[in-house]
Amino acid sequence: MFNSYLLTTLRFDESACTNCGMCLAVCPQGVFVPGKKAVQMAYTARCMECGACQLNCPAGALQVESGVGCASAMFGAALRGKKLDQKEECT
Repeated sequence: MFNSYLLTTLRFDESACTNCGMCLAVCPQGVFVPGKKAVQMAYTARCMECGACQLNCPAGALQVESGVGCASAMFGAALRGKKLDQKEECT
């Protein structure tokens, strides 16, 4: 069974990465860190699967099935009676 609290659908093809840093700029959870030849996925468990990295990667090095984490953020905000925080924003 897929445990969305421990696993993520985020996949990164380091060989396709051009090290442009776009994922660093758009990821609301800070999953990526700078690297010498390519960015690095340092905090994969933080990924809420919003899809921002995939949508903004010009090299197509990132793939993610949007939904699970994004939906979790939306439900959490609704249950708290608040708007989505910037870190929880879904695209």
